[in-house]
Amino acid sequence: MSPLPIAVDLLAVPKAVPEVRHTLRERCGGADSPDLLLCVSELLTNVIVHLGEGTPVTLRVSGTCTGRVRVELSDPEPCAWPAIRSAAGGDESGRGLALVDALALRWGVDQGVRGKTVWCELPAPTGWERAVDEPVTVGAGARGGPSALSRDHADG
Repeated sequence: MSPLPIAVDLLAVPKAVPEVRHTLRERCGGADSPDLLLCVSELLTNVIVHLGEGTPVTLRVSGTCTGRVRVELSDPEPCAWPAIRSAAGGDESGRGLALVDALALRWGVDQGVRGKTVWCELPAPTGWERAVDEPVTVGAGARGGPSALSRDHADG
């Protein structure tokens, strides 16, 4: 059985970051997935920092038909788009999206009517099969809708 897909509705608060990492580790049965955990942490932290604590988000982690893992984090703010920043050596923040950009095979933003989804695709950890199971959903139903616009940052 594949550990994916996973769908979780939550509030973007600092304590949610380690809780989501724990949930992913548990669901993935100990599979080595540090890049996945780091990307999820960085995307969730960006919402906390740039949109504010308590913002409702939906996290989805799924397999793709090309054998990748896709992470999607949807939030209700369609106008606050992420941007890679240049952080100086002594800066304590500003590297999150640069890390996602470095680790992900591709990433982008899909804009919907009631929000946006920031997503990235990573190589699947060894031993994971393509997800074919129904999503495990925690909390209320997923928000969002079809994408009106997608910005794709990819090198593959």
